[in-house]
Amino acid sequence: MAIWVKLPCCSGLVLLFLFLGLLLEAWAGKIRYSVPEETDKGSFVGNIAKDLGLQPQELAERGVRIVSRGRTQLFALNPRSGSLVTAGRIDREELCAQSERCLVSFNILVEDKMKLFPVEVEIIDINDNTPQFQLEEVEFKMNEITTPGTRIPLPFGQDLDVGMNSLQSYQLSSNAHFSLDVQQGADGSQHPEMVLQSPLDREKEAFHHLLLTASDGGNPVHSGTLHIRVQVMDANDNPPAFTQAQYHMSVPENVPLGTRLLTVKATDPDEGANGEVTYSFHNVDQKIAQIFRLDSCTGEISNKEPLDFEEYEIYPMEIQAQDGAGLMARTKVLIKVLDINDNAPEVTVTSVTTAVPENFPPETIIALISVHDQDSGENGHITCSIPGSLPFKLEKLVDNYYRLVTERTLDRELISRYNITVIATDQGIPTLYTETYISLQVTDINDNPPAFPKDSYFTYIPENNPRGASIFSVTAHDADSDENSRVTYSLAEDTFLGAPLSFYLSINSDTGVLYALRSFDYEQLQELQLKVTAHDSGDPPLSSNVSLSIFLLDQNDNAPEILYPTFPNDGSTGVELAPRSAEPGYLVTKVVAVDRDSGQNAWLSYRLLKASEPGLFSVGLHTGEVRTARALLDRDALKQSLVVAVQDHGQPPLSATVTLTVAVADSIPDVLAELGSLEPSTNPDNSSLTLYLVVAVAAVSCVFLGFVIVLLALKLRRWHTSRLLQASEGGLAGVPASHFVGVDGVRAFLQTYSHEVSLTADSGKSHLIFPQPNYADTLISQESCEKSEPLLVTQDLLEDKRETFSQQAPPNTDWRFSQAQRPGTSGSQNGDETGTWPNNQFDTEMLQAMILASASEAADGSSTLGGGAGTMGLSARYGPQFTLQHVPDYRQNVYIPGSNATLTNAAGKRDGKAPAGGNGNKKKSGKKEKK
Repeated sequence: MAIWVKLPCCSGLVLLFLFLGLLLEAWAGKIRYSVPEETDKGSFVGNIAKDLGLQPQELAERGVRIVSRGRTQLFALNPRSGSLVTAGRIDREELCAQSERCLVSFNILVEDKMKLFPVEVEIIDINDNTPQFQLEEVEFKMNEITTPGTRIPLPFGQDLDVGMNSLQSYQLSSNAHFSLDVQQGADGSQHPEMVLQSPLDREKEAFHHLLLTASDGGNPVHSGTLHIRVQVMDANDNPPAFTQAQYHMSVPENVPLGTRLLTVKATDPDEGANGEVTYSFHNVDQKIAQIFRLDSCTGEISNKEPLDFEEYEIYPMEIQAQDGAGLMARTKVLIKVLDINDNAPEVTVTSVTTAVPENFPPETIIALISVHDQDSGENGHITCSIPGSLPFKLEKLVDNYYRLVTERTLDRELISRYNITVIATDQGIPTLYTETYISLQVTDINDNPPAFPKDSYFTYIPENNPRGASIFSVTAHDADSDENSRVTYSLAEDTFLGAPLSFYLSINSDTGVLYALRSFDYEQLQELQLKVTAHDSGDPPLSSNVSLSIFLLDQNDNAPEILYPTFPNDGSTGVELAPRSAEPGYLVTKVVAVDRDSGQNAWLSYRLLKASEPGLFSVGLHTGEVRTARALLDRDALKQSLVVAVQDHGQPPLSATVTLTVAVADSIPDVLAELGSLEPSTNPDNSSLTLYLVVAVAAVSCVFLGFVIVLLALKLRRWHTSRLLQASEGGLAGVPASHFVGVDGVRAFLQTYSHEVSLTADSGKSHLIFPQPNYADTLISQESCEKSEPLLVTQDLLEDKRETFSQQAPPNTDWRFSQAQRPGTSGSQNGDETGTWPNNQFDTEMLQAMILASASEAADGSSTLGGGAGTMGLSARYGPQFTLQHVPDYRQNVYIPGSNATLTNAAGKRDGKAPAGGNGNKKKSGKKEKK
C-alpha cells in the first residue's frame, strides 16, 4: 500500500509551476528556443535532450537528428551535452529581411520511434546595423522667392534591424531658415521633411549646409548622417511637369538585360538652366534601385538585373524631376512582371476502376489513359510515368494511349487506398508536365483474426468493490474493415470456488469492458485467472484469446481479533497474577491478537488504554506483553484492571480492546487469604443493600418460575385445541388455528383467521366464511388467499378437502434454523445489529418456548408477553433493541406439520407469484437472505 508523504509548501509550489509549464508546452505544440544573431559557431541554443525526455548519450543511440528541407543547416546537435547549438554565424537580416519576427522551423527526428518533434527557433535581432542613407550628400536648389512653409522631402534613412534597433528618429542641425518635420506614414514609416521657416536671401547667403542625422533605438545607439547642401537660386516660377500622373508597364519575366522598358517625360516652360530637367529615383527600395537603371537626362528606365516574378509581381518606384533652379515634380511608375507559361500536356482518363478486392491477381487493369499536347516537335513529345514504388505500372498502347495495371497482389491491411499520380512530361525547354491523380480503394476480405496488443494482461482491484463496477477493459484490433473488423468479446468458461466465472464477472460484448458482478473478498479470493476471447463478424469468423490476471488488493475491513486472553464461558473473569515481589519489567501476561487482513493492514500495535493504577503496568507496542513498569508497593490495590487496545495500521485504522484483571499476589491461596482477611463492613447501609439484592433475586426467580408454568399451560392448551379440531366433522382438521409467518426476513407476525362453519345434516351445501385478513403482510394458505367473499362449498368439495387435509406431507427441513442461524454466540451473524442474543443453551430453549407461547396466545387474540407486534415480549429480557429482526427470513415456504399446505407471503400475490404447493418442496424467494 502506498504511503503518502506530506510535501512542504514550497515543494508544492514548484510542482504547480512545473505542471503549468508542461500544460503550456503541450498547448504550444512545439519546442521553442531563441538565440541572438551573430553568435559564434557552437553557441548554446537549448537543451534538446532534456526537452525530449532523453539522456545526452541516448541522442546517438536512438538516432536523433535534425530534419529540415530547402534551407542551409543553421543548427546542429551536440551529442555529448545533448544541446542544440549553432552550426555557424547567423545573420537575421539575411534570413528574414525586415520581418518583425524571424522564426526558423525544423524537425527533430527520433529514428527508433520514427517520431518527429517540431522545433521553432526565434532569431533575436541585435543592433548590428547602422542607419544609412543611399547618398552621402544631397543638394537642393531653392528660389529665393520660395515662400516660408515650403516643405522639401528628404531622403529616407534605412536600418536593416527591426523593433527598437531599427530607425527611430531624425534630427536636423540647427539653422535659422530651416527646420525638420517628420511625418508618420500610413504604414508606420517616418518621412522627414525640411520646412522653410523664413525667406531666403541669395545676396546674404547663397548656400546653406545642414546635417540630417538618423538614429536607431538600440543600445548603444547607432546613427547615420546625410549632408544637405541648399543652393539659393534666382526666381523660377515654373516647376517641371510630367506628361502622366502615373506610368504603367507590363513585361515578361524573361526579358533580356538592358532592355528599355519605359521612358518618363517631364517638361519645364522656363528657358535656360531653369528649363533643364534631370531625373532621379526618390524613396525607392534599395533592391529595386539595384535592378533598374534610370537615365537622368532622358528619363529612360531599363533593367540591369533579371526580373523574378516569384519575388516581385509589381515593381513600384517613384521618379523625381528637377529643373536647374531646384523646382521638382514627382510621378509613380508601376512595372508589372508577366509569368511565362507554354502549353502543358493534357491527360484524359478514359476509363477507371475505383475499387478492387485485395485478393485480385496481378495484371488487373485499373484505368485507360490518353495524353495530348498542343505543341509540336519535341515540345509535343510526351512520356508518362508513375513516381514512387507503387505496385502499378503503365503499359503503352497505340495512339498515345496507356493502361494502368497492377504489378502484384494488393494487401488492404498494408495500404487500403492508393492515390496514384500519373505524370505526363513533354520534351520542351524548359520541360513542362501535367499530373493526374487516380484514387483506388482496396476492398477487404476476412483474412485477419482479431489481435490483442499484448499477450497477457493483469490488473489490480481493491476488495469490497461495488457490484457492477467497471474493473478493466481489453481491446482487440482487427486489421480488416467493416463487418470483418467488428469485434465482439466473451469470457471463456471457468470455475472459481465452486461457482462459474459468470457468477463473478461479465464483459460487454461490444466494448470489452469487464464488470464485477460480485463484491470480492480478499480473505476468500486473491486472484482470478481467465481468458477473454475476441471474435470478428466475418465469414467465416476468426477469433483469438488473451489471458487476464485479476489480483485483489487488500483493504482494511477486518478489525483485530483477540486470541488471548479469552474469558471462560461460565461468566467468570480470568485473572492474571503478579507477585508483589515482581521487579520492573516483570512479564505479567501477553495479549495475543491477529488480523485477517494482510500487509500493512495486518500490522498490529498494542497500547494501554486505561488502568486503575496509572504508571504501574506497560504494554509492548509490537509484542503485546504486559509488564510491570515499576516495583509493586504495599499500597497498591490487590485487584488491578487494565484495558488494552489493539490497533492495525490500515487506513482508516481499526481496533479492538480487551480488559485484563491482574491480582497482585504470589499465588491463588494468597489471593483468597487476602480476600478473606478483609473485615465485613459494619455499615448498616451495606446490610440494607445486601437485603435488597437478595429480595430482587428472589423476585426474579419467582417471576421466571411463573412464566415457565404459563408457557406449559399454553402449550397444553394449544395441543388440546389441535386435537379437538382434528376430531371435528367440519373437514377443517388440517387447518391450524394460527400461522407463524416471517416478515421482512427477520420478524414474526401472527394472524388469526376466524372460521364460521354452517353445516346441516340434510343440506347439500355448506357455507364457509373466510374473513379478509387484517394485515397485508400475513401469509395465508392458497385456498383462503383466493377467497374474499363467502363461498358455497358442495358436500363433494368438503369430502375432497377432508381427504386433502388428512394427507400428511413429509416434514420440510428448510424451515429449521441452521447452525449458523441459531441464537447464541456461536451462530449469530448479526455483526452489524444492536440486539443481544442468548449465550447459553438454557436461554436458547427459553427463547424458543417464548416464540411458541406467543404464537398460541396470538391465536386467542391476546398476548400476555407484551412488547407489541414483532417483539413478542423478548425486549423485557434481552433489551429494547432485540426483536425478531435477528431471525433470518424463512418465509419462502413455511411448512405446517399435519397439513399439505405451504404458506407464502401475501406480498408474493401482489408480485404475481403463486404460492408453492405441498409435499415439502421449497420455492426459492426473490429476496436474498441477509448474512
